[in-house]
Amino acid sequence: MQNSTSSGGKQTLSSEKQLLVTSNLALVGYVVSGLAMKLPTHIDRDELRSAGLEGLVQAAHSFAEDRGVPFRHFAALRIRGAIMDDLRRNDWASRSVRQAGRVREQAVDHLIATLGSAPKKAEIAEYMGVSIEELCSLEASLSRGSVLSLDADAASGGFSSKEVVDSESGGPEDHILESEFQTYLRAAVTALPDRLGVVITRYFLQGHAMADIAEDLGVTESRVSQLRAEALVLMRDGMNTHLAPEEVPVSTRPGGAVDRRRSAYFAAVAENRLMGLDQRLTEEKKAAAERPLQPSTAGMAS
Repeated sequence: MQNSTSSGGKQTLSSEKQLLVTSNLALVGYVVSGLAMKLPTHIDRDELRSAGLEGLVQAAHSFAEDRGVPFRHFAALRIRGAIMDDLRRNDWASRSVRQAGRVREQAVDHLIATLGSAPKKAEIAEYMGVSIEELCSLEASLSRGSVLSLDADAASGGFSSKEVVDSESGGPEDHILESEFQTYLRAAVTALPDRLGVVITRYFLQGHAMADIAEDLGVTESRVSQLRAEALVLMRDGMNTHLAPEEVPVSTRPGGAVDRRRSAYFAAVAENRLMGLDQRLTEEKKAAAERPLQPSTAGMAS
């Protein structure tokens, strides 16, 4: 059913979309709770919930079932995005600092797409037309912002599924969402090219120090840091291709070598996800087959 439009030009939700909102109100609280742990105590949680509710409504409005993505997962990302947008609007930083920060983000994204790897600080400064000292000063200003750590987590794909939906306090649907997210995450990691996969696996999953990884790979710690950043951006876009397509940046050189590599990776994520689902189904069937049958009590009464 299509959404209707009021006389004032504001779109209203159909009854089906309204049901999506009312049945998922608790999701706003879960997301706010996850983000609040990273925010200063002076930030009003009620304002965060208000922004999150707006995000939930937006999610219901734009949700399409044929994408094959559970609404709760789709909505959680939209709720988080709406809250972060509200934080940016009310951030301590001056408008000029925030604007310069966005320019830097765009420069990094462009350089990654062009170079195929994380850019060096000198390359970012050159692209922005500033000195390295000015870039360092900007980064220092941004690092004092309360929103930066959240942006960095979201941009790098470093947020956890527990932050998106607190599965421990939810019901069966929350566990399904957690399982779906983990399936995509595993698919994204296993699809990474060899060196990127080694860095992500050893740093995040095995807890190795950056220096140890650098020594084993025969590169500098700075290079390992670049590989990690490159891998996280690739994973973010690979997962968003299936979970939030509108968040994937448009290629600056369609059909180019970098674009072909990214497309191949996105396809590998999709294939690995299907393999992961098949494996999980096989394991569930095997576990069910090995489970001892309960003896029937029929006819046992004397």
